[in-house]
Amino acid sequence: MRELIALFSILMVLPSIASAQQNDRRPRVPSVTATGEAVITVEPDQAQIDIGVVTQAKNALEAAKENAEKLARVMGEAKKFLGKGDEIKTASYSLNPNYRYPQGGKPEIVGYTATNVLHIQTGTLENVGKLIDLAMQSGANTIQHLSFTLKDEHSAQLQALRLASTKAKAKAEAIANVLGLKIIKVVSVTEGERGVRPIVMPQARVAQMEAQAAVPTPVEAGTIEVRSSVSLTAEVAP
Repeated sequence: MRELIALFSILMVLPSIASAQQNDRRPRVPSVTATGEAVITVEPDQAQIDIGVVTQAKNALEAAKENAEKLARVMGEAKKFLGKGDEIKTASYSLNPNYRYPQGGKPEIVGYTATNVLHIQTGTLENVGKLIDLAMQSGANTIQHLSFTLKDEHSAQLQALRLASTKAKAKAEAIANVLGLKIIKVVSVTEGERGVRPIVMPQARVAQMEAQAAVPTPVEAGTIEVRSSVSLTAEVAP
């Protein structure tokens, strides 16, 4: 009985295999595939700054107290300067012991360092240098990060995507034309690599800003690169 059931199952599967083999033997539709890449540059409309206060004292309480007082001044002056829609918030806070390592002895705590960093986001790019100067004059003594970005990256990415798609289509048409063919229809489109490269100030430039806090800080935003790529496959015919 089991042998009959197994034989019946094989007979049921054979037509499906034969049908699949016939489908595989069907001629494939002629097609061409092309890739389009696009890079556009746009002006940034937002700056992000991480600026902070570092204080040191013999005990943790004094380090934290001095840090809080200086940071309050920095935050107060920054809030007065920032415009509507700008943001300021605490990015990080730390209070760590400072050690001395005597030769042949155990490490000794000789003081404490308090670090409080503010994250500032502003859309008024022409005032970034003035904002940095104001913060440094109010008590800030470290700039950990400065970058220029876009409020709406999606719109810029769509613009780059449209351009990449246009290039992919033009390439496919050029290939078909050389071969004496014409595009019938687009069979598939795949979005490839994409990205927005913000402008990040190098650490050397940030360190220079800290060193020159007594003079006006010039800041040039530059432009942002937005990349996109598209792979397109189109059916062709004579």
